[in-house]
Amino acid sequence: MTTVIYHNPDCGTSRNVLAVIRATGTEPVVIPYLSAGWTKTQLQGLFAAADLTPQAALRTSKSPAEELGLLAPNVSDDAILDAMVAHPILVNRPIVCTPKGVALCRPSEAVLPLLEIPLTAPVYKEDGALILAPCQ
Repeated sequence: MTTVIYHNPDCGTSRNVLAVIRATGTEPVVIPYLSAGWTKTQLQGLFAAADLTPQAALRTSKSPAEELGLLAPNVSDDAILDAMVAHPILVNRPIVCTPKGVALCRPSEAVLPLLEIPLTAPVYKEDGALILAPCQ
């Protein structure tokens, strides 16, 4: 199995996670989910593998979630999933899949347990913060 990242190139966290993956010498399959879109079955599978509910994976800031009424406590998982299919921006990102598992990688450091190859050099976020120094 290859490493897959559901990526939004306009998102700093997504770019940081992609940089961490690449720092291992691995070139992941990069899926630009905003243009590729989602299917309901795909989202259900990813969320189940990551142990997430649709509500937990819902992007609430800088998205139409509030306008669509998705922040109300009684909104069903099916309604959220249907909205995510119609509006891919509603899915929080990045989601990373590796042979070690699937996770919503926010913050960027959440990708570390998924890495198959250990980092051999320090990796920094775009803002200069250290993500991880390799073990000596």
